[in-house]
Formats: sequence, C-alpha cells, structure tokens
Amino acid sequence: MADFVGAVDQGTTSTRFMVFDHDGAEVGRHQLEHEQVMPQAGWVEHNPLEIWERTQTVIGSALSNLDLQPSDLSALGITNQRETTVVWNKRTGRPLHNAIVWQDTRTDRIARQLDQDGRGDVIRERAGIPPAAYFSAGKVQWILDHVDGARAAAERGDALFGTIDTWLLWNLTGGTDGGVHVTDVTNASRTMLMDLRTLDWDDELLGFFGIPRQMLPTIRPSSDPAFYGTTRTGGPLGGEVPLAGDLGDQQAATVGQVCFAPGEGKNTYGTGNFMILNTGEEIVRSESGLLTTLCYQLGDAKPVYALEGSIAVTGSAVQWLRDQLGIISGAADIERLAKQVDDTGGLYFVPAFSGLFAPYWRPDARGAIVGMSRFNTNAHLARATLEAICYQTRDVSDAMTKDSGVELEVLKVDGGVTANDLCMQLQSDILGVPVSRPVVAETTALGAAYAAGLATGFWSDTDELRANWQESKRWSPTWSDRQRSDGYAGWRKAVERTLDWVDVDEG
Repeated sequence: MADFVGAVDQGTTSTRFMVFDHDGAEVGRHQLEHEQVMPQAGWVEHNPLEIWERTQTVIGSALSNLDLQPSDLSALGITNQRETTVVWNKRTGRPLHNAIVWQDTRTDRIARQLDQDGRGDVIRERAGIPPAAYFSAGKVQWILDHVDGARAAAERGDALFGTIDTWLLWNLTGGTDGGVHVTDVTNASRTMLMDLRTLDWDDELLGFFGIPRQMLPTIRPSSDPAFYGTTRTGGPLGGEVPLAGDLGDQQAATVGQVCFAPGEGKNTYGTGNFMILNTGEEIVRSESGLLTTLCYQLGDAKPVYALEGSIAVTGSAVQWLRDQLGIISGAADIERLAKQVDDTGGLYFVPAFSGLFAPYWRPDARGAIVGMSRFNTNAHLARATLEAICYQTRDVSDAMTKDSGVELEVLKVDGGVTANDLCMQLQSDILGVPVSRPVVAETTALGAAYAAGLATGFWSDTDELRANWQESKRWSPTWSDRQRSDGYAGWRKAVERTLDWVDVDEG
C-alpha cells in the first residue's frame, strides 16, 4: 500500500495541497492565494479557472518538493469553502460566471421573498437551514436569471452546478472528457436544496428557485469506498489516484478533530469562524439561530448530523486591518500590536461587513467600532479585533448550549488564528472554559485525508484516527466572572449598534 494520503484544501482566500502519513502527521504542503473579486459593495466572487489552475500548481509543487510520485498516494481527499457556487458549461468546461462566494449578499432579496411568502418554513423543515444569501441555491438562481444564455443552457442540460468540491472533482476526473459530476452530503446540505432525511435533492425546493434538476451533481457519502472516480492521465496527479473523500471545510475539520461522538465539537478559525457540535444520528432543530446540517457520512453507515454556528468575519477582520487600514503588515503582526495594551480601553469592534450570521442572521447589520475616545490607539483596535473573534464565538457557544442542553467543558480549536496565543487566551477568558489546540492545527485538510484514507483502507476505522489526535497546547481562563460578564454585556451593546444600518429592501 502507498505510504501517504493527499488532501486538497480549497479555501476562501487560498488553495493548499497537504500530504499526511499514517500517524496523521503533516509530511508537506504547498499553498497559493487567489484573487478576491469584488465588483460592488456586498458582492464577492472568485475565478473558478484560477482556482483550478492554483489547485494543479499546489499539487504538483508539493509532490515535487517532497520528491513523491502520485503512486505514493493511497487516496486523495477534497475539502472546500462551502456554499460558493459555480455554474459551468459541461461541453467547454468554461464557467458561465465567476463563482459567487458564500460571503456574497446579492441574493438577500431572494431570501427575504422566500420568508415573506412562507416558503422559508418549508426550507427550514426540509433542509435544516433558513433562507439566507449565505447558501448556494439563491446564487444559482441569480446566475440563471442574470447571465445571458444561462437558463437556456441549464434547461437543455449543458450547464452544470456545483460547489467548489464538485468543480474540482469534475476537472480532476477528466473535465469535458468524462469528468464525474458529484458532491457529498455535507456540501449538498448547504444548498437549501437537499432534504436532510432522504439525502436527496428535493423537487419542491428546486422549484422554489427555478433550478433544473439535471444541473445538480449526484450526492455521495463523505467517505466513499466505491470512489467518486480516479485522477486522469495528464493532470497534476497522473492517472488512477482514487478520489474517495469529500467534505465541506467545517465538517472536514470536525472529522480532523475526531469529533465522532454526539456532544463532541470544535471551532475552526479561518476567514470566518465555524463551530460544530456532533448530534449523532438525530436531527436536532435549532431554536436559537443555529443551523442543522450534515456532519459526515462514512461509507454505508447512517449519516451523522450536527448543529453549526457560522460567523462571517473573524480572520478576514485581521486581513482588513492589514489590507484596508494598513496598521499591520502581516496577520502575525496583530498579536505583537495587541500586546502593547492590557485591554481595549473600552473599545469594541463588531466586524459585520456583510451582516451578521449565527445566531443573529441580520443582513441589515454593518460593521461598527464603538466606545472610542481620544485615548484609543491602533493597539486598542488590534486587541478589539481579537476580542471580536472570541465574542462572536461566545454568541454561538451560548446558543449551542441552549439548543443541545450540553454545557461546553473544553473547546477544541483549529485553523490559522489558533497560532495567535493572545487570541486563544482571550477565547478561554471570554468563554470561561479551557481551549485546546491539537498538534495538527490545520485539521480541515486532515479531515479530508481521513475521509479518503478510510475509504481505501489506509486507516481501518475511526478508533485508529482517535489514537492519532494529540494536544499541542491548552489555555485556561484568567478573567474573573465579573470581568467576563461585564465584557460580554459591552459586546452585546456593541452588536445592537450595528443593527438596522442598511435598508435591506433597497437594491
């Protein structure tokens, strides 16, 4: 058997390819950023062809740097930014429009109309999620309604829809020459089009958005012993590497954190924050602004469900300080700057750049910096940015406890921001529980590798994966209860100041 498993981690700002050994340890990686296309306020797009080109490059570079051949890989897994929507011509392989990113808010009006006429309740019941611009179906409808020839192409069977995993799987398996058009249950559960119980596309939901069923990929398990397909000769991996694992990025991180039992959960810190709680084979409906979603499905086993809290802007708020304000030169500089002060000096930053996601779901919100005085400096703003990441996580954690009845005891964390020791200490202080980071912090790619390796027998079962997990560092609370409660009360007041800022009936 080959000695390694590879994973493509296609994220919102970059694409990486990582190689793991049998112990779940990283052997090597290569990573490239891609352009963020913002045609107007609230619109966020990516070029799918650029993402495919970057994917090929990072795979080839990583293997070359490690002096590995494709035959050294037992399997390939894919994980991806979820909800981001691509529609392309299956005959030419050309996208009909740029990919519309999960952060994009142009479909707010579509989502509001669904709620106004009662169809939103059907979506909540069938798909487990509320009508929102966040999810894929409205983005598909927008492309069909606004791109010349798109609807006609869809109706005659020439246009295909997929989230980024589907786009990459189709290209890796041959593209216009026999490419496989598939997705997995986790990505499908983020479209507003899949019935959580049947794990199939729902014709009534498709009708709400005017989406022809033939556009949609086949839904498969997240770890598939039958494989989705194999890589094709001439691609970055040559021929016949099994493509056997596919998970949306947050579900992949849940698998990478080995949260296989009901009540186990994790929080991933990336462009946004995403907290997931495994609820087992039971569908738990949220009454507190969370999403009910698929956690994973391993082979022929029953699907496992989850509650999720999605936060739109966390790590990207740090990028904003770097790119728009220029007060830091790199993301790593924020910790040094924030440490120059002991607190925020009463300043709060709510980065609601595209509205607020869970648990508020307020598209009318916009970012606000409040509590400022002449005393405040860029160091206070840097520290407030880190606190904003942590307070938004507290919002979701409290909602999760309310829905599940399970009190958080330890928060497992992963993602790039977890390298920031100050932010993780603040997270422990604001939550009042320990925060635990694993040795492999990039658990998104690891989870995709695990799914693929389970399918090919590289790993025998989930117990073997649990044995791989090791803690790298733990932070414990240092704030007093009074400090914690006062700080959170101030945060809630700051959030209130962001609401009703945009008239969502415009545009």
